[in-house]
Amino acid sequence: MPDGSPVSKKVKAGPISADRLKSFVERIEKLEEERQALGGDLRDIYSEAKGVGYDVKTMRKIISLRKMDAADRDEQETLLDVYKHALGMV
Repeated sequence: MPDGSPVSKKVKAGPISADRLKSFVERIEKLEEERQALGGDLRDIYSEAKGVGYDVKTMRKIISLRKMDAADRDEQETLLDVYKHALGMV
């Protein structure tokens, strides 16, 4: 269909290599398992921290802030202060 419809723009797939497809699927499955294991490990660490009195919500925020570069972090903190002042929260 040369009319420009989405159907006419489909890319034809070449021959499928079962071995290559299986390799991709198995690699993805392995990484998914590792992700689940890591998620469990993270939950354990947060539970441990909570058990000794740390605030997990604040820890998550700190981790989020540490991922940012200094300029983005400063900008976010400045905007937060501006918004708090505008709402009479300070």
